[in-house]
Amino acid sequence: MDGTRKRFRLPHTLVLIFILIAGVYLLSLLIPSGEFKREKRSFEGVERQVTLPGTYHLLAKKYLGPEWLVIAPVRGFADGVLIISLVFIFGGVINVMQKTGAIEGGIQRLSAFFARRRKLKRLVVPALMIVFSLAGSTYGMSEESIPFVLIFIPLAISLGYDSIVGVSIPFLGAAAGFAAACFNPFTVGIAQGFSDLPLYSGLGYRLALWALGTAIIVAYVMVYAEKVRKDPESSPVRDLDRGRSPEASASSAAPPWGWPQKSVLLILGAGMALLVYGILVEKWYMEEIAALFLAMGLIAGLAGRLRPSLVAEHFVAGARDMMNVAFIIACGRAVLIVLQEAMVLDTILYYSAALISSVPRLLTAQIMFLVQSVINFFIHSGTAQAALTMPVMAPLSDLIGITRQTTVLSFQLCEFVNPILPTSAVTMGVLGVARIPWEKWAKWFLPLMLILMAFSLLALVPPVLLKWGPF
Repeated sequence: MDGTRKRFRLPHTLVLIFILIAGVYLLSLLIPSGEFKREKRSFEGVERQVTLPGTYHLLAKKYLGPEWLVIAPVRGFADGVLIISLVFIFGGVINVMQKTGAIEGGIQRLSAFFARRRKLKRLVVPALMIVFSLAGSTYGMSEESIPFVLIFIPLAISLGYDSIVGVSIPFLGAAAGFAAACFNPFTVGIAQGFSDLPLYSGLGYRLALWALGTAIIVAYVMVYAEKVRKDPESSPVRDLDRGRSPEASASSAAPPWGWPQKSVLLILGAGMALLVYGILVEKWYMEEIAALFLAMGLIAGLAGRLRPSLVAEHFVAGARDMMNVAFIIACGRAVLIVLQEAMVLDTILYYSAALISSVPRLLTAQIMFLVQSVINFFIHSGTAQAALTMPVMAPLSDLIGITRQTTVLSFQLCEFVNPILPTSAVTMGVLGVARIPWEKWAKWFLPLMLILMAFSLLALVPPVLLKWGPF
């Protein structure tokens, strides 16, 4: 031996996800096939397939052939076509805006503004995270955080932080509000509707949890941000950030700054305002959001005095950079597809409910939270998970002596684990856009996730002891 020690390197994220698909495939061969009956129920004018409790029955075992190891990722593209399209458009539009010089020039001037106001500088990250948390808590901001990542990474770096802080501002800010939500229609609203609870009841306790959960995440990010500011080499993404730091472009000419660049930023600001209006008032979803950004990219490219052919070239180049993200999202969705095709997803739910009913009452809410967290690994859509699990878990809570409100809370808080899940299209979309490897992010986020899980387990104690209502 030459005495040198080779550093262990994790495989590419796609390899890790394929290993996960293979593991789930092998698991599907062992778990019995079964299903619940379902019926269509309308919630706020939208029809959804809802699980009927007490209707689970075994089916003849369905074995998937090994070809599903490659069929499932292909189906993942079709299943995730909306968010994949959204990611391609985000990449293309942001690249067009960057080529006008507007974003770089705007960040330089914003950085100079904060450099003259050091006390204000330290409030930027927490203030922005609280804004995104409010968005997550009120209207369920999730996929909408992806385009903000490309804006806040250069801002965070210009303030002396790193790209992890830039990602955390919109992504973890929105995630904090989404999990500890007060009004989120995709978790609280639908889960309470399926549990026959008054819509948005239990607001006082949820508001307290939102404030505490957001404070924990903001504090964790700020402690890390100050550590990076004092010692940039401590950042796990230091090598990745060298090419996007202000020093990296110091030797090049300053970006142009005139009315073309200012008009691009005005278009970006107006587009973001229209995005918020569309989501809150017009109930936009991914098609409308993607169309808005596509229009913004075309208008901004022309306003920035780029020739139409250059706009097209830069858009295609930016979209091409998102190809890796598209494959990761498709493969992540393949995990759920394997479980659905093998007819074992309902079996997992059925035996999970049986496990919950077998533990002491004081622990049922905590076990329910852990079970929901496991289900969240496979079904990372809050709406889909609520439709699948709440019709089963709500009547179960009546039998084991905890309130339905507590059951909804245990489902809601499991969203705290979402930012680490390689099966989550939003998580992998955010990391792909930021070009941060999942393994680096997971290593950084894991301590925070454990803190948030401990917080969630403790938060479920008072509702059980006090029989938190309304019923």
